[in-house]
Amino acid sequence: MAEKLTSYDPAEDLVTPEAMAIFLTEAFATGDASYIAHALGVIARAQGMTKIAAETGLSREQLYRSFSEEGNPTLKTTLAVMKALDIELTARVRIPSA
Repeated sequence: MAEKLTSYDPAEDLVTPEAMAIFLTEAFATGDASYIAHALGVIARAQGMTKIAAETGLSREQLYRSFSEEGNPTLKTTLAVMKALDIELTARVRIPSA
């Protein structure tokens, strides 16, 4: 008997601020700008894209397009979405590996 596979949407599991922080931290660890943007879009969907659109002044369509796997959001858009999600971007000195 063939297995039936279902789609998995990680947004369904991002129900706490801690889960969102871990998800985004893991995305940043990849160093892949496209994946980071996509992960931020997943978090925005978890919170409700309509809510994020209202708080940023951007359209839902623009947000979906910008934060899709093929999207390339501007820094201004990224920062606006992060602010709406109550996510801070901080910098620290990277310690070189030996």
